[in-house]
Amino acid sequence: MKVKINGKDAYYTSSGRDIDKNQPTIVFVHGSGLTHVTWVLQTRYFAFHGYNTIAVDLPGHGESEGPALNTIEEMADWIADLISSLGIEKTSYVGHSQGCLVGLEFAERHPDKLELLALINGSLSMKMNPELLELAVNKDQKAVDLMMDWVHGPLGHKGGHPVPGLSHMGMGNQLVSSNNNGTLGVDFNACDQYTNGEAAALNVKHPTLCVIGKHDKMTPKKVGVELASKIKNSKSVILEESGHMSILETASDTKNLLKDFFRDHRNAS
Repeated sequence: MKVKINGKDAYYTSSGRDIDKNQPTIVFVHGSGLTHVTWVLQTRYFAFHGYNTIAVDLPGHGESEGPALNTIEEMADWIADLISSLGIEKTSYVGHSQGCLVGLEFAERHPDKLELLALINGSLSMKMNPELLELAVNKDQKAVDLMMDWVHGPLGHKGGHPVPGLSHMGMGNQLVSSNNNGTLGVDFNACDQYTNGEAAALNVKHPTLCVIGKHDKMTPKKVGVELASKIKNSKSVILEESGHMSILETASDTKNLLKDFFRDHRNAS
């Protein structure tokens, strides 16, 4: 589905269901070079269990019109504009990797629009390897190959896909390659330049879940723990078998953590 944001087409999927203003909403925001496709298991569950699920393609990604946005701050404001365009006053937010930086910034810049926050494989900052950043900026396929090797843990490397015959790394490579027309480089540069993570985290007042992959090399366990420590009302969980791609490598476990988090706070409200 598409909506106009600042005169450009913005794509999102709601798992085939209409938005019901009487239901709570969750926005899902992908990581660098990715699209809404990475959330397929999690969004489908919530869409059929009483939530509006809005899985977005950030500008320049997937089916959203470009160009890609240059800063994390712009991405956070874009999410706020999308929510307003859909007539939604408040939303919960789930972000992965770069989407976690966007989530921190969204929480600080638009706290009145936020209910609950979930950060998966996140960190306070995300300085990029200079070689990887240069390759991505130059649209070199090697950037995608290196990224896929780096972000996947043992499960992703040896298989472990729930659909027989499919490969986490193979599918990830295809997905990111489709955005390697300059978008991946813009994303990596936005992450590299973002410096407001700690200040934003200290200002988060909303209940927050931090999901950390034990084998995460992109945002290692220690930086995930640090992120959680800066957010006053947060809970952190370490996934023992996951790398950086927890939403795919350990998709069911990640879904269950989100399910429990939203259920507990929904029942408490």
